[in-house]
Amino acid sequence: MLPELSLSLQFGKITDADKHREALKRHKVIRWIRNTLEVDGEITVRIVDAEEGQTLNREYRQKDYATNVLTFDYTQEPVTADLVLCAPVIAKEAKEQKKTLEAHYAHMIVHGTLHAQGWDHELDEDAEVMELRESEIMARLGFKNPY
Repeated sequence: MLPELSLSLQFGKITDADKHREALKRHKVIRWIRNTLEVDGEITVRIVDAEEGQTLNREYRQKDYATNVLTFDYTQEPVTADLVLCAPVIAKEAKEQKKTLEAHYAHMIVHGTLHAQGWDHELDEDAEVMELRESEIMARLGFKNPY
């Protein structure tokens, strides 16, 4: 049985909002996160523009650019976290990687949800283990290997 999830799905002021909302149907986001969680969780997923993404990355990670996903993890059991996804970065990467917008969002949400549970990829050996886990989850969800 999959863990329980309380989800808040938020959209900031983004360009092409309809395209992003279509790729992020609430029932799909819930499925992606629940298949990644190991314990129950309360997660907020917020879709932002480049300006908000850059501001958050600069303030919290001291990196002055918009990145695809930021994870703010607060507790491990239950998992409580905020995932902030930058719509223009996700769209650009999906196009470059020849993926659908939905597939790339699914991957970044799986990636962020793993971070919320303490997974890391700073060290090469950790990155390999995390990528393998992401690939397994994505396959279970019906997506191709994201790597």
